[in-house]
Amino acid sequence: MSPKKAKLLFAMVLASAMLVLVGCESKTINQILAEPQRYRNHDVGITGNVVRSFSVLGAGAYQVDDGTGKMWVVAKNNVPREGARVGVKGKIQDGFNLGGLVKLPEVVRSGMVMFLMAASR
Repeated sequence: MSPKKAKLLFAMVLASAMLVLVGCESKTINQILAEPQRYRNHDVGITGNVVRSFSVLGAGAYQVDDGTGKMWVVAKNNVPREGARVGVKGKIQDGFNLGGLVKLPEVVRSGMVMFLMAASR
């Protein structure tokens, strides 16, 4: 691939990623937990520090603390380590209402969780 085509491809990927990230509204965890019915089944972004993390073969869940509250994030891959600073975007769901989709640790199964769409570190 020529350098010109590589730059064009990179610019297109970057522009696509920006459109996806702009499409999600960013909220504090406190806002989401205060009005769960408002955000349930909607795409939302949060930023914070990973305070707990569980993973098996890369998939798992991690808890994000943004200073206003804590929320579990379910990821199919690339679960960050405790202490990492992350920005995540995903769909808000009830943790206890996941059916057979994902077998979560007991501590994750209560309250609201986010299913990961995109992450940045």
